[in-house]
Amino acid sequence: MAYQVLARKWRPSNFTQLVGQEHVSQSLIHALQHDRLHHAYLFTGTRGVGKTTIARILAKAINCENLQNFNPCGQCQVCLDFDQGRFMDLIEVDAASRTKVEDTRDLLDNVQYAPHQGRYKVYLIDEVHMLSGHSFNALLKTLEEPPAHVKFLLATTDPHKIPVTVLSRCLQFNLKRLQPSQIQQQLQHILQTETIEFQDQALRLLARAADGSLRDALSLLDQAIVFGSGAVHLDAVTGMLGTVAQQPVLDLMQALVAQDIAELLTLVTKLDEFSPDYADLLQHLLRLLHRIAIFQLSQTSVDSEFDQERLEQFAQQLSAEDIQLYYQIALIGSRDLALAPDPRSGFEANTD
Repeated sequence: MAYQVLARKWRPSNFTQLVGQEHVSQSLIHALQHDRLHHAYLFTGTRGVGKTTIARILAKAINCENLQNFNPCGQCQVCLDFDQGRFMDLIEVDAASRTKVEDTRDLLDNVQYAPHQGRYKVYLIDEVHMLSGHSFNALLKTLEEPPAHVKFLLATTDPHKIPVTVLSRCLQFNLKRLQPSQIQQQLQHILQTETIEFQDQALRLLARAADGSLRDALSLLDQAIVFGSGAVHLDAVTGMLGTVAQQPVLDLMQALVAQDIAELLTLVTKLDEFSPDYADLLQHLLRLLHRIAIFQLSQTSVDSEFDQERLEQFAQQLSAEDIQLYYQIALIGSRDLALAPDPRSGFEANTD
């Protein structure tokens, strides 16, 4: 059997399996519970947060013959055909490849006909903002007076490009970027189920690198498993991502606290041998400064990313004003790093 990537294998098939997005799933479950389904839904948000996945779950739920707690049962003929891509009443379109008005008119020609197999005929249009102006006009006519047996599920990463006349006829849900902790928890669950060895610090790096996208996190996890020969360890993930381990960041902060410029430059020279991502290194320093400030105020660390004893040490050695100054310098340096002659000199200018 061909290998199935984790992003596809672990794609949610019901509302319960969704990671985050409770504000969306609960609203849709309540709509199903009280039979108050809108004729058009618009799901917006950045890539990989679940727009198309939620749309597919909803399409399956409104046609399922035996809902279980308002989740698709996964066992009726509709659910089975849906999972195998054979459900005739789901018309799924990628608007990026069908932008012409002729394509939209061809798509909507059969709207008037009753569904073949399910309760509703569902039009799922992904990246709907890519449609042309004339295509939106053709779609708008159907959205204004939709047949009772038709539901429209639209997904987009850029709702600002959708005409307000279309937006006003849709029930809009904005999906949130996932928190690193949510992504890390899901990665841990997947690896435990797949019986793959891992280290929590490695998953924390992957979750942060995913930048709020669970799909990106699963793609990175696939890559990390291959890179680490079947295991997900910190050293392998650090090398794969080009990120910097915690210890060099703590050493840099120690030299900065001591105002030891020679030691700072020596540490940067050693780091440069590994071709680090200096933008990521500045982000590490920003996170460390933030944790120091929090520790200084509350005497507790907000997470286990950095060693608590070192945080306590830095909190005692630095004044609140110095922490704020260093934070602002690193923040501005992170913004302007691309303008420097090269990343290393830009980073050195921020730490000297």
